[in-house]
Amino acid sequence: MIATILWDFPNHIPVAGFQLRFYSLMFIISFVLGQYGMQYIFKKENVNPKLMDSLVYWMVGATIVGARLGHVFFYDWGYYKNHIGEILMVWKGGLASHGAAISIVLAMYWWSTRIAKKHTLWTMDRIVIVVALAGGFIRMGNWFNSEIYGAPANSAVETVFVEAGRASIVRGYGGNLESVNFESTEEVFETDSLNYPVLTAQLHFFNLNDAQSEEYTNTYLSRILTASSKDNSNLLPYPNATAQGFSDANGSYAEIKLLGVPRYPTQLFEAGAYWFIFVLLALLYLKTGVGQRRGFLFGTFLIAVFGFRFFIEFYKEIQVGFENSMSLNMGQWLSIPLVLSGLYLMLTSKEHNS
Repeated sequence: MIATILWDFPNHIPVAGFQLRFYSLMFIISFVLGQYGMQYIFKKENVNPKLMDSLVYWMVGATIVGARLGHVFFYDWGYYKNHIGEILMVWKGGLASHGAAISIVLAMYWWSTRIAKKHTLWTMDRIVIVVALAGGFIRMGNWFNSEIYGAPANSAVETVFVEAGRASIVRGYGGNLESVNFESTEEVFETDSLNYPVLTAQLHFFNLNDAQSEEYTNTYLSRILTASSKDNSNLLPYPNATAQGFSDANGSYAEIKLLGVPRYPTQLFEAGAYWFIFVLLALLYLKTGVGQRRGFLFGTFLIAVFGFRFFIEFYKEIQVGFENSMSLNMGQWLSIPLVLSGLYLMLTSKEHNS
């Protein structure tokens, strides 16, 4: 093990009186940079710059709508078929990159043939360069959100995500808890399956002295963390640990040991891979002239992105219950036809000027 990252970071920042989520910020950054990238391509190839506005609208709309519908139909149709009105509630979470991929291709077909009067593969060969860039930022948004993380494992670099556990503890104390903070220690709790990093949790209650804080923590914290909840997957009680009460200038609090569940930081692995693919595609476009081989860059993108996606899924936490009975998970099954499509496009690509 090289490092254990205790990921205890807010998923939003206050801006002008409202909370800007880092996930939304990553989306904004990706689309702004993508727009600059496509403007460069349009200028380089003498394409009418007025087409940029419509391209951005179609890309943004296709990405959001497709990703949402992909999650609904590929991962959670059992729920949404009985809650049709929630399908468009994107703010409740649930986006799938495979749905975005399909939607973007359909949108670019429409934009290319009806608006730009270009071959669809001309558009796709260029748009995937900035899509790969955006994919890295979106995975960083998942990192800030403490979601789509890896399976429990001891690896060279591992992460303990505590945000959901904090929310579970706060809810469990029914509004009596002012704050809960976590600190790393050098200690490791070894078991046959995993070595768990030991954390120190500090629980600050409203209007309790140190003795009362200690008693309240010892009585209820273990019950809260062992309750059946998806938020209780990253923190575990330390066996036979007891809390101690303290007082300082900020008031009274209780301190107790907990176990953090170590996980692969798959969001970082994916972000790094997608940015590498972006650099590869950009260099291929700028240096080798394969941008004139219609479908080659698009095919390279499909093989690289969804080939890596197939591989990294082996290290991810199962996202929905029905995947537990599958030999390959949904993300892997959806990646296979996209990789094969990419191989076909690369093998059949031919020289074209537009």
